[in-house]
Amino acid sequence: MVQYQIQQPKGKAADVLLGDPGDAKIKPAKKHFGYIWTALAILTGLLLTASTFLLAANFQCAFRSHGNTKSQHRYTVTPNDLQHAKEYGKWVKNLPYDKSCGIYCLFYMTPSENEKHEEPEVIPVSGNIPAKIDKSQQCTDIPLTMRFDCHPDNEASQTSCEERGCCWKEEVEIPERQHPFPAPRLHRPTHGPALEDLPLNVPFCYYPRDYQGYSFVNYTSEDHGYTGYLKRDTASGFFGDINVLKMDVFFETETRLRIKITDPARARWETPIPHVPDVTKPVNKTSYGFEIHEVDGAFTITRKSNGLPIFDTLDMAPLTYAEQFLQLSTSLPSEYIYGFGEHLEGLLLDTYWKRRVLWNVDEAPVVGNNLYGSHPFYLALEPGGNAHGVFLLNSNALDVVLQPHPALTMRALGGIIDLYVFLGPTPNAVISQYTEVIGRPFLPPYWSLGYHQCRYGYGSVNRTHEVWQRTRNAGIPFDVQWNDIDYMKDNKDFTVDDVHYGGLSEFVNEVHLAGMHYVPIIDPGISAAEQPHTYPPWDEGVSLGVFIRNSSNMPFIGKVWNPVATTWPDFTHPLAAYYWGRQMMRFHNQIPIDGAWIDMNEPSNFWSGSFNGCKETKLEKPDFVPPVHGDVLFYHTLCMSARHHLGLHYNLHNLFGFTETIATNAALQIIRSKRPFIISRSTYPGQGHYGGHWTGDVYSDWFNLWQSIAGILNFNMYGIPMVGADICGFNGNTTANLCLRWMQLGAFYPFSRNHNTDDAFDQDPVALGEDVVVAARNALTQRYMLLPYLYSLFFNAHLTGEPVARPLFFQFLKDRRTYAIDTQFMWGPALMISPVLKEHVTSVQAYIPHGFWYDWYDGNLIEGEGDYMNLDAPRDKIPLLVRGGYILPVSKPANTTTDSRKNGIGVLVAPSEFGRASGEFYWDDGEAVDTVESKMYSHVQFVSGPGIVNFNCTRAGYTAPITLDYMYILNVSSNVTKVDVSGRKVHFQYDESNKVLSVSDIGKNLLKPFTVTWK
Repeated sequence: MVQYQIQQPKGKAADVLLGDPGDAKIKPAKKHFGYIWTALAILTGLLLTASTFLLAANFQCAFRSHGNTKSQHRYTVTPNDLQHAKEYGKWVKNLPYDKSCGIYCLFYMTPSENEKHEEPEVIPVSGNIPAKIDKSQQCTDIPLTMRFDCHPDNEASQTSCEERGCCWKEEVEIPERQHPFPAPRLHRPTHGPALEDLPLNVPFCYYPRDYQGYSFVNYTSEDHGYTGYLKRDTASGFFGDINVLKMDVFFETETRLRIKITDPARARWETPIPHVPDVTKPVNKTSYGFEIHEVDGAFTITRKSNGLPIFDTLDMAPLTYAEQFLQLSTSLPSEYIYGFGEHLEGLLLDTYWKRRVLWNVDEAPVVGNNLYGSHPFYLALEPGGNAHGVFLLNSNALDVVLQPHPALTMRALGGIIDLYVFLGPTPNAVISQYTEVIGRPFLPPYWSLGYHQCRYGYGSVNRTHEVWQRTRNAGIPFDVQWNDIDYMKDNKDFTVDDVHYGGLSEFVNEVHLAGMHYVPIIDPGISAAEQPHTYPPWDEGVSLGVFIRNSSNMPFIGKVWNPVATTWPDFTHPLAAYYWGRQMMRFHNQIPIDGAWIDMNEPSNFWSGSFNGCKETKLEKPDFVPPVHGDVLFYHTLCMSARHHLGLHYNLHNLFGFTETIATNAALQIIRSKRPFIISRSTYPGQGHYGGHWTGDVYSDWFNLWQSIAGILNFNMYGIPMVGADICGFNGNTTANLCLRWMQLGAFYPFSRNHNTDDAFDQDPVALGEDVVVAARNALTQRYMLLPYLYSLFFNAHLTGEPVARPLFFQFLKDRRTYAIDTQFMWGPALMISPVLKEHVTSVQAYIPHGFWYDWYDGNLIEGEGDYMNLDAPRDKIPLLVRGGYILPVSKPANTTTDSRKNGIGVLVAPSEFGRASGEFYWDDGEAVDTVESKMYSHVQFVSGPGIVNFNCTRAGYTAPITLDYMYILNVSSNVTKVDVSGRKVHFQYDESNKVLSVSDIGKNLLKPFTVTWK
C-alpha cells in the first residue's frame, strides 16, 4: 500500500480551524476524524475547497448517534460554528492563489455582500441620438449573407427599424443553399422539429453599410498588451447604451489572447467561476497578430503564419454594449464550426441562418431548444488545415446567430465581454489551451469507468436487488448500481423511504462486498414545508441563512418533487458548502454512497418563478429575450430577481449546477477520503474540473441513438470527457433491436450507464432477452479489456486537457472528408468505433482514413485509402478498428473493475505502414485524491520497431507491482521462431492467417525498463 506523508496546512493552525481534537464531541468520532486527516494529507490544492466541511467535526458524534433514527435533534448555529467559519474565511483570504482551491478561493476573491453591485431592476434609457442614413447609398446591394440583425428585440417594423438608422427589406423567398449541408441527416426525430425544419433567422431589419457604433478615441501599449477606449455617438436602440467602453487586450501566452471590454465608469457583473488565470504581462512571442480599426471600433485577430483572419469584426454587426444587451460579431474562415452547446443539432453546426440559445433549462432534449447546459465556446477549422477556438466568459442568457457569409453574432443579456481566442493550431491543442483556462478535467476513479445501471421507479430495494443480481448472473461486466429519486421518503433529499427501501444500507454493503459501487440521485431542491425540528436540511439551511432569497429576503419558494414546496441552497454563500457537507455526511453515515448524481440543477422548478410567477420588471422580461424554451427567462426556474450571496439569479442562473458540483465534490472528498465521482445534468465551462455529465432525458429512438455520438464529442470539446447518454434512451419504451445496438454504442461512452423513466418497462439487458444480453456482454467485455487504455486517456486529459472521445477530424485534420462525420468516433488517437445506427442492418459503411488499420477482433490488416468501406456488424458485434502506429495497454476482462485490476496488464502492438508504433500507460491505485499532484502514479512509454518493443518507465510513483503478462503484435509478416524478453525465451504463438504474434507468460515488472524481441 502506498504511504503518504501528512503535510500540515500553512498559516492558521489546523486545530484552530477544525476545533480542539480533544473535544468530547469529537472523541466518539475519532476513527472518522482520522480519515479526515488522511484526506488533508492527500488533498493538497483541493484542501481549501474541502476544509469548510471539517468544521462539521464538532457534529460528527451527533451524526453517528442520530443518523439512523427517525427523529432529529434541533439544530442551531453556535458561537463555535461561527468562529470556525470566521477563522476559515480569514485563513483562505491570506493564502496565495491556488487554481485548485475550489469554491471558497474563488468566491472569497469577489466583492462582499455590501460591496458588490447588483444590476438595477429599473434601467435608464440612453440619451444618444439615432443615426441618420442615406438609404440610397448605404442600404443597396448588401448581400443577404451580410445582413446582420439590427432589431432582434420586440416586434420589428419598418418604422422602428429606420428610427434606429437601419435598413428594411422583407424577403419573400429565401435563396436555397448553394451546396448541401455537409453532414447528412441520418434520422428525423420522433419528437420536436428536425434541424432542417427550424425557422430561418434572416433579418428584415439590418445594419447599413459603414454603420458606425463605437470608435476608438485612445489606444495605448500597456504591460499586459494594449488598452483602448471606445466612444459611442449614436444610440443603438437598446435600453441604456454604455457610451464609453474600455478594451484591454492581454497577450497571455503564445497561443492565447484575451480581450476584455468593460464599462470604466461603473462595475458590471463579471462571471466569477471558473477562476481564470490572471496574466498581467505579455509574452514576447505570439502566434497571432492584433489590429484595431479606429473609425468603426472593429478589431481583427490574425494567424501570423499565414495572415488569415480568425476573429474579425470588420464589416460585421457593430459592437453593441447596453445595460441588457451586448453584441459581438465576427466573420468565420470557413463553414466548419463546432460547439455552442448544449444542443441536439449534431456535431458540425449549420451556418445557414441558424440560431443557438444558451440558457439552462429542464426540458426533454429536442432539436432547436436550449437544453441543460450553456457553453459559449466554439472550435473552427481554417482553409489551411489549422484550427482555433473562441470562448466568451459570460454567464448571462446568450444566443448565437450563424449566417452563411459565414459569420456569427453573439448576443448576451448582461455582464461584460470577456473573450478568449486560442490559436491551436490542432483541435487537440485548442482544447488543451481552453482547459488551461477553465480547468483541466478531473481524474475519475477507476471503478467509474465500468458499466453503470439504473432506472427511475425500481420501487423498492428488493426490486433493485433483483435487477442487480440478474445482471450479474448473466455474466455482464457491471460495476455501479444507481437509484433514482424513488428511494427517498416523500422525494425529500437525504432521506430513505423506510417502507420500500428500508434495507438499502444492507444492500449497499452487499454491493461493496461484491467489489462494486453505489451512486444515488441527490437533487438541490430542499423541502420547505416541514414541521420545525423534523427535517435537518431545512432547519439547518434556515439557521445558517444559506438558501436563495426572494426580494423580501426570505427563502425563495418554488416547487419541485417535494410534496408541498421547495427552496434551493445558494451555493455561492460562504456557508453553503459547509451546510451541504453536513447533509451529505449525515446521509453517508446512513447509506455509504460512493458518488453523487446531481439532477434538476438548472435549477429546475415546476412553477415558473414562485406560486404567483414573477414581478413585471426588466429583469424578468428584458426588451430582448433570446428564443428560450417557454419564452421567458424564468420559465420552469427561479425569478431573475432571486438573490444569491454573489448577486441576482439573472446573472447566476447558468452557474447554479456548476457551484453545486463544486460543493458536492468537496463534500465527497472529506466524507470518503477518496477521489470524488459526480455526474451533473446542468453544466457550464469548468464543470469538467469537478465532475461529469449525462445528456439528460433523451427519447428512446434511433435519432437519439445517433445524436448521442455528437453529444459525447461536443462535451469532450467543452472539457467534460466523463460524459454519456442514457443507454437505450430515457423517455418512452425502447425496443430490443434499438437497445441491442445502443448497448453496443453505450459500451464506448466514456460514462456508460443504462437508465430509463418510471413509466416505461424495464430495459436492463436481461429484461429484453438473450440477444440483448449477448450483445451487451460482448461489447462491455471489449470495454473492460480496454480499460487500461481508457484510463490512460483520462489521465492524459487530466494532464493536458485533450479529449478522451474525439471526432475523426481531431486526428485527421488534413482530411476534409472527416470534418462532418458524426457516425463514428475515436477513443484517443488509436481506436475507432463505428456503431450500427440503423435498424435491421448487419454491416456499417465506415470511413477509413489513410493508413494502416487493424480489426480489433482478429487483427486483420485494413489499408485505409481515405474512403468508405463496408464493415461486418452482426447483432453480437460492434465494429472496432485499431489505428496503425499505436500501442494500446489492455487487460484480461473480468466482471468488475476490482477483479480486472488483478489480472495483469498486456499490450496490443499495431505497427504503422513503416513498421513502427508507440503508446503510453498511466497507472495508480485508482481512487486516491490528488494522485498527480502528489506524484503517486506510474507512467510507462512503449516504443516498437521491426522485431522489437522497448518498455521504459518514466515515473514510478505508484510502487505496487505492475506486471506485463502478455502481448499481441499485429502484422508480423513472417513465421516467428523465437521471442526473447530481455534475453529470456518465453512462450508464444503465431497465427499465420491473421499475422498475429501472441506472447504469454512475460511476467516483467513495468516499473523497470526491458525489451521484447522476436525473430
